[in-house]
Amino acid sequence: MELGLTFPLQRFLKQKTPTYGTEPDRRFCWDLHVIELRGRKCLLAVHCHSRYTFVRFDVAPIQWTDLAGLFREGLLESLAAAGFARQKTEDYLRRAGAPKFTRTHGRREVAFLNRAWEDVLALDLCLDTSCQAQPLLDHAVNTRTSRCAGFEGLGTGLERITSIWEENKT
Repeated sequence: MELGLTFPLQRFLKQKTPTYGTEPDRRFCWDLHVIELRGRKCLLAVHCHSRYTFVRFDVAPIQWTDLAGLFREGLLESLAAAGFARQKTEDYLRRAGAPKFTRTHGRREVAFLNRAWEDVLALDLCLDTSCQAQPLLDHAVNTRTSRCAGFEGLGTGLERITSIWEENKT
């Protein structure tokens, strides 16, 4: 699985620019970004194929040192809250392979990541400052009509990732 790091996230983590990704199947690619919500550093993760999005609120400095683990935990919790069986998500993670940090996955994908960030900001009222997992905010963003790199026309991140799961091609 490729986890593309935005330039702001690379700077925040004080990391060198990673190499370009080589994964041709965008279903196994996510782009990660650091955002600020209510003065707290947060992880924004956007699936490159479906634009499914999740947020981890108020990430502690020690958690940033295990970005792959932070991402995995966030993905598992977000998809569980969206109604996906944990076994399906675990199967997806197994098929995707070990996480590899890369550059972001292209201009279109980053443009859609920025749109997802705008949606998160617009839906700030759904933020629950008492926990890192944001099921209400994730749901609000993922049920908002949008475009994405992997599908034609309008749809929602939740519909699109559901169709990927139903295809059983993940």
